[in-house]
Amino acid sequence: MVLVLFLVTLVSSAAVGVVNSLTSGLIEKVKIEKQVQAIRAVVPAFDNDPMTEKQIVKADGGELEFYPAKANGQLVGTAIKTFTNNGFGGLIELMVGFTPDGSIYNYSVLSHKETPGLGSKMDTWFVKGAKGDITGKTPGAQGLQVSKDGGNVDAITAATISSRAFLDAVNRAAKALAESAK
Repeated sequence: MVLVLFLVTLVSSAAVGVVNSLTSGLIEKVKIEKQVQAIRAVVPAFDNDPMTEKQIVKADGGELEFYPAKANGQLVGTAIKTFTNNGFGGLIELMVGFTPDGSIYNYSVLSHKETPGLGSKMDTWFVKGAKGDITGKTPGAQGLQVSKDGGNVDAITAATISSRAFLDAVNRAAKALAESAK
């Protein structure tokens, strides 16, 4: 009986290992493609390969990835992969695009575990023309804050914690960008 259970466990473990090794390359490829799409979505049109010019920058509590976007050799924007651990559901990862003057061009939510229908609305809440629109804003030294905290960004209804966390990630990227320009 124990031998049968051992064999079943061994075969199952081997099968999981084989499936993992077969799919790990594809999973990594999809992850990179998602990141490339996010970069394209958050900065103006470019003709270089930002992935090959990636820079790692140390920031509050971690590392951010900077992807410079250039057209005809001129910087048109910087996409920054940023994060916060302050979400209602924990880690939130964003790609935030900045123009050369430091204003926000656009953003893309890469991952989060926020409440569906509430905090998960960050995907569209802060985009151009939406109620919490952050595009065109320059975070500055104070950073962006929700109106409940004295700022000028409308929080997601019933998801103030998620909104604060989102802006924390954006502000982390803006601060790192400003410091890297010094």
